[in-house]
Amino acid sequence: MRHKDASVIVVGAGPAGLVLAAELRLAGVDVIVVERLRERTGESRGLGFTARTMEIFDQRGLLPRFGEVETSNLGHFGGIPVDFGVLEGAHQAAKTIPQSVTESVLEQWAGELGADIRRGHEMIALRDGDDGVEIDVRGPDGELTLSAEYLVGCDGGRSTVRKAAGFDFPGTAATMEMYLADLRGVELEPRMIGETVPGGMVMVGPLPGGITRIIVCERGTPPQRRTEPPAFQEVADAWKRLTGIDISHAEPVWVSAFGDATRQVTEYRRGRVFLAGDAAHIHLPAGGQGMNTSIQDSVNLGWKLGAVVRGTAPESLLDTYHGERHPVGQRLLMNTRAQGLLFLSGEEMQPLRDVIAELIRYEEVGRHLAAMVSGLEIRYDVGTGSHPLLGRRMPRLELTANGRDTSSAELLHRGRGVLLDLEDNATLRRRASGWTDRVDVVTATPRNVTPASGLQGTAAVLVRPDGHVAWAAPGSHHDLPSALERWFGPAR
Repeated sequence: MRHKDASVIVVGAGPAGLVLAAELRLAGVDVIVVERLRERTGESRGLGFTARTMEIFDQRGLLPRFGEVETSNLGHFGGIPVDFGVLEGAHQAAKTIPQSVTESVLEQWAGELGADIRRGHEMIALRDGDDGVEIDVRGPDGELTLSAEYLVGCDGGRSTVRKAAGFDFPGTAATMEMYLADLRGVELEPRMIGETVPGGMVMVGPLPGGITRIIVCERGTPPQRRTEPPAFQEVADAWKRLTGIDISHAEPVWVSAFGDATRQVTEYRRGRVFLAGDAAHIHLPAGGQGMNTSIQDSVNLGWKLGAVVRGTAPESLLDTYHGERHPVGQRLLMNTRAQGLLFLSGEEMQPLRDVIAELIRYEEVGRHLAAMVSGLEIRYDVGTGSHPLLGRRMPRLELTANGRDTSSAELLHRGRGVLLDLEDNATLRRRASGWTDRVDVVTATPRNVTPASGLQGTAAVLVRPDGHVAWAAPGSHHDLPSALERWFGPAR
């Protein structure tokens, strides 16, 4: 194969692609991002972040870049209100941050870290070889070929990478079509997602800047194979049929159509090609989970791919990407299908809605559904043991280290592993000395250990770059060197 242009090529500059590019740069890996669009569309399908994504942005020091972030504990499952405040110690979810703002922040971050982002370049073919991947790209100056050690498709639900690499994408096709529109110059009473009306479902939500977002689903509307967004008049006509209200005088900021297709690739990796985000899974937008799960895919893959490219970890580490994230995608598809049945079905579903609304009033049920939708239920297989945090994300822990105040989130800003020594144990630090080129060993005193944190009585914690706990003492059945070697490769 020809000389490689980069270690990794990422196709797609949406949230998943931009986060992956930034994570690779934190790992010291050169990356080219190929994006078909010459500039961002300004569309904002996603609004805000779940609690899990707030944690991820906090651990990379990104939250201040979003300015004043409006947060809330209010959520829903299938249109039935859920109090996310039952999740003790978690970030609240961010509301009303348009996806366009999120993408702008992420693109600036990736660019500052040195990612080579090439807009106006469309991948048209790929070849996956034993020692690398080549792609043919159509750009402003004609066609060219780029090569890299690995390729990651972050190019959305209609992924060119997925099709060209031959990934299987089983699931169910769309059965209906829904409209989403952001409007100016119209005043509508707010309506919760899932508010049914005769013949369908409608939603109204205010956004910053005097914009009103509406969603309309008219039952019996067959899905269409569109190559461009629907005309606003289609949306206005459907809205009037369902509500009796004429909104045709409004100014559409942007209009989109989407369906309830549900699909997931059978494998997140084929050879040297990976998929992340919507390229790997598509589903009904429910609970704002799509963009957030996509970002979390990239955070899981980025540090692993970086370590393998740098040669500090074996290639087998890359297999844990599918092993950890494919089950998360399955849960995502399961819960969005369930939510769709609740808020898109007719009156025949009302008895089930009433039963679920009654069950949600039990705190344990509410906590379970809130954790599912927010992603806070995720626990990876990092080995056996009794410690409650094994495989889970490290909760934000306020610390004093080297005479100054810090936090577990701040220690993860550089995208490296962190070994927290909470008992000033010189033997522990000596056993980790062979990995200090990849893992920061920090002796610290915790300042906010609570029963809810899961850290009471903990002497030490090994945290992966993605924030998940890989080892803890006491409570892990593997010793520290074994855990370090499993996740960070052999000692130097």
